[in-house]
Amino acid sequence: MEQRVLGRTGRQVGVVGLGAWQIGADWGEVNEADALATLDAAVDAGVTFIDTADAYGDGRSEQIIGKLIKRRPGLTVATKMGRRVPQTPEVYTLGNFRDWTDRSRANLDVDTLDLVQLHCPPSAVYNSDEVFDGLDTLVAEGRIAAYGVSVETVGEALSAIARPGVASVQIIFNAFRLKPLDDVLPAAEKAGVGIIARVPLASGLLSGKYGPQTVFGEDDHRNYNRQGESFDVGETFSGVEYGVGLQAVDRLRELVPQGMTMAQFALRWIVDHPSVSVVIPGARRPEQARANAAAAEFPPLSASAHAAVQEIYDELIRPQVHHRW
Repeated sequence: MEQRVLGRTGRQVGVVGLGAWQIGADWGEVNEADALATLDAAVDAGVTFIDTADAYGDGRSEQIIGKLIKRRPGLTVATKMGRRVPQTPEVYTLGNFRDWTDRSRANLDVDTLDLVQLHCPPSAVYNSDEVFDGLDTLVAEGRIAAYGVSVETVGEALSAIARPGVASVQIIFNAFRLKPLDDVLPAAEKAGVGIIARVPLASGLLSGKYGPQTVFGEDDHRNYNRQGESFDVGETFSGVEYGVGLQAVDRLRELVPQGMTMAQFALRWIVDHPSVSVVIPGARRPEQARANAAAAEFPPLSASAHAAVQEIYDELIRPQVHHRW
């Protein structure tokens, strides 16, 4: 698999990674054996970067990954912190950072965390020198090797990129979220900050497997968070109304080259942007993990395909999302 530098961490990672939200919670039940089988399949397929969070299953995702890395050394594991408490700027203190990272270190059973990201904190956090001084202290203390941020908006991403210690920015970037192309990706490339592209399949919409009659379980955020009831609505279907998303997918489907799945097309579209360090699709089954990793093996998409994605976005998706995030 193609390797790229993960921003200021200096680490080389495979361009397709794995997002481990699905093995923790909020996507339906996944038992531990199936989760480990999925993780092993991803690593066997060339994945070297895994993204998790202390909030995914309240630590369950981290604990399962901790078992994996004992058997599969050499992986880069990024976790996130801050979403297990009420979201007010006042909780983002050095004392809490120490507590939160100590818990993640225990869950993963490591001395030093490879990369810790603030987990979509309140916007005011990005303007706090004390927050970033605290993160620098965690590096100096050896609790973490590097830090980054996971953001909701372009403005938050640009604020983070301007911080000299920020190694990476995680942001929603996919064929339904083109706004990062305007300013975020160029700014990150200029600053040497890594871009981690999350929600690459728009919560599965861009897999092309769903239709008007698809029913999602009660414990699946694609059911209970459609209007942003539990967290930012942009995390569910990238903030796109489900019916409109299906219309866009029907048009995108016509662009998919022979031998490539719709999901692989969506992932390859992201990988085609060289300022993206790694894209992190989730997976609940080994075959999903293998298929996602295989997206990196395809050649770049044609210029006409990229132009068509832009056209579909401008017509159907832009009015819903571009002004919001």
